[in-house]
Amino acid sequence: MRETLIVQEVRKAIGKKEIIKGLSFTLKEGEVFGFLGPNGAGKTTTIRMLVGLIKPTSGCITICGFDLQRQFSEAIRHIGCIVENPELYPYLSGWENLEHFARMVPNISKERIQEVVELVGLQNRIHDRVRTYSLGMRQRLGIAQALLGKPKVLILDEPTNGLDPVGIREMREFIRFLAEKEGLSVLVSSHLLSEIQLMCDRVAIMAKGQIIRIDTVDNLLKEQARTAWKVEPLEKAKSLLEKETTILAERDGMLITYYEAKKLAEWNDMLVREGIRVSEIHPKLPTLEDLFIELTGGETID
Repeated sequence: MRETLIVQEVRKAIGKKEIIKGLSFTLKEGEVFGFLGPNGAGKTTTIRMLVGLIKPTSGCITICGFDLQRQFSEAIRHIGCIVENPELYPYLSGWENLEHFARMVPNISKERIQEVVELVGLQNRIHDRVRTYSLGMRQRLGIAQALLGKPKVLILDEPTNGLDPVGIREMREFIRFLAEKEGLSVLVSSHLLSEIQLMCDRVAIMAKGQIIRIDTVDNLLKEQARTAWKVEPLEKAKSLLEKETTILAERDGMLITYYEAKKLAEWNDMLVREGIRVSEIHPKLPTLEDLFIELTGGETID
């Protein structure tokens, strides 16, 4: 897949304090990329640099082959974004809002406005005043606004914020649709880790101005899988298992080891031969939330 956004060694200092410390990552065509960070990690600062609201102190941001600093106009036309809540005029209709924003982008026709209205599924309410819209409809109208200029990269900051469970599911499905059917690269920041897990192809986890891990959701979770063993006597079982693997913890009378599917039967046989009573073996597949807490030391997400 073609890379649409390339971030290379980007740093941002305010005064003598460096708050973004050498970020590097890429977005690929047709993928949803999750961007996570605890409070104060620098996630919002990074997003503002990506959309040209603030300049990096050093490093390079390339959008569809254009350098954001040296070729700003060419680069920024390939980006659509909603940073926090979409700014809309409640006393205008959805269509009038889109017409207003279309005047700021060159060569946006009425046909293109109609296209994005249908894309976000608002054709039945587009001529109603925005003050009558639900929060989910406002989010969709905001995304329609961001899509007017046919961007290749869409950046959404907390797109499910404030939505009810049905609205969250619809937004997740819509974002997947934009990536899979429209070929957009979508960067999503969210504090709902379960949604990021369901929505994203890859995830970057950020802490203290640095990215500490980037990988597919499946790979990240696979590496953190655990096995819980309920065994008696506990200490004898522990000394035997320690010869084969690492004991990560003792919890509720159980031993926690790494999850190695091909070894479980072998280790179980070994314990039974040595007179250990094995009453339960639980593979524990972690959630993204578990992984986030482990990697960031329990800091809260912003």
